[in-house]
Amino acid sequence: MNAAAANIGVVGLAVMGSNLARNLASREGNTVAVYNRSREKTDDLVAEHPEAGFLPAFSYEEFAASLSKPRTAIIMVKAGRGTDAVIDELVKVFEPGDIIVDGGNAYFPDTIRREKAVRETGINFVGAGISGGEEGALNGPSIMPGGSDESWVTLGPILKSIAAVAEGEPCVTHIGHDGAGHFVKMVHNGIEYADMQLIAEAYDLIRRGTGKTPAEIADVFAEWNKGELESYLIEITAEVLRQVDADTGKPLVDVILDQAGAKGTGAWTVQTALALGVPVSGIAEATFARSLSSHPEQRAVASTLPGPEEAFEVADADAFIEDVRQALFASKIIAYSQGFDEIRAGAAEYDWTIDLGAVSKIWREGCIIRAQFLNRIADAYAEQADLPVLATAPYFADALTRGQAAWRRVVIAATQAGIPSPAFSSSLAYYDGIRAERLPAALVQGQRDYFGAHTYKRIDKDGTFHTLWSGDRTEIEAEDTH
Repeated sequence: MNAAAANIGVVGLAVMGSNLARNLASREGNTVAVYNRSREKTDDLVAEHPEAGFLPAFSYEEFAASLSKPRTAIIMVKAGRGTDAVIDELVKVFEPGDIIVDGGNAYFPDTIRREKAVRETGINFVGAGISGGEEGALNGPSIMPGGSDESWVTLGPILKSIAAVAEGEPCVTHIGHDGAGHFVKMVHNGIEYADMQLIAEAYDLIRRGTGKTPAEIADVFAEWNKGELESYLIEITAEVLRQVDADTGKPLVDVILDQAGAKGTGAWTVQTALALGVPVSGIAEATFARSLSSHPEQRAVASTLPGPEEAFEVADADAFIEDVRQALFASKIIAYSQGFDEIRAGAAEYDWTIDLGAVSKIWREGCIIRAQFLNRIADAYAEQADLPVLATAPYFADALTRGQAAWRRVVIAATQAGIPSPAFSSSLAYYDGIRAERLPAALVQGQRDYFGAHTYKRIDKDGTFHTLWSGDRTEIEAEDTH
């Protein structure tokens, strides 16, 4: 590599792209080429950060010429047609063996499609999930790259140089081929939805049940952050609840409109889980809770519907808060268990080899769901790599055993008080469903056979059966064609 050549390039210099470029440039051994469709952004970045030693390019041809071989470029543009347009331009100026990395929040089937198309040119295409937002991009994100083994040889050292570090280990690993990286990032975001909703429900129950102010509840969360719930999300929740609005003097949380936004990854996680036949009820309810919050016109009409007549007030505030803490931790275990179930099912469906323990390790720093809790997940998969249900690992099973009574009390209290707690209650329902010796699905199969001749299996003999429901209700053995 000559002195004028860059070993890595970044296309797309909005906040995420420019921060990632600065992160790359700050690491020893990296020289970074930068390109943006609008020249102004390139000029501004180079002028504002002369210490970075960026190599600016003002055309794709110039960008390609500034990169050493194998050329490696990270695309940081809005997911969708913009990504496809940049890929098309890079393919024109890159050569076989070069590497194109999509660092955006792409939907993993799009990544599978793009990788297949680009592979035919001899160029490597990598879909890389990058978590941690603007701060992570600048200071060290958690990175989830897919792509070929060949591309990882070149890309691995570069990504390790910029990733967050947890207990001496960089928070990046080769997830698997084609769309595996973006798939795992999608599920990460789905778990994030569940985690945030559970925290919000905990806050709501404490506030309504104890009458504590947001600032007082902030102290509760700060204390929780010293124990098994220690995490980035618990930490920032305390900060949000302490914030006072400068204009009104009210707690900021009381001034913010109660309509939660979403960017699609939660919905993708749920849609994909449905296609895979994996129950992710905690993630689904968290996603639906955002949808419900975003329909004020319906909520205004439905506000006339009756609820409980008695006011909600707990007799022992400290005991109730402890119950909520335990319910939060138990529900959190279920959310992660469901998320890792989906990753395992996705790996089987798409023929990826994904190390679930390694995934949990790269989430310990640099991403939104970072927490010490993830070490316990890594331990569980180190003990049993093919663990069928994460929640059954000894540490989590013990926590669920200790917390289930409190969990049930909280869900009962919320139900009796008319306080929506969809993530708490659906997580508990999943827990009871997964541990049940027998489920009412037997009746569902009977119904399906009655109206659609869908057949059923028996507990006492092999084969597939259908009942002739009219007449004498005769059972016949049927071919399993449904």
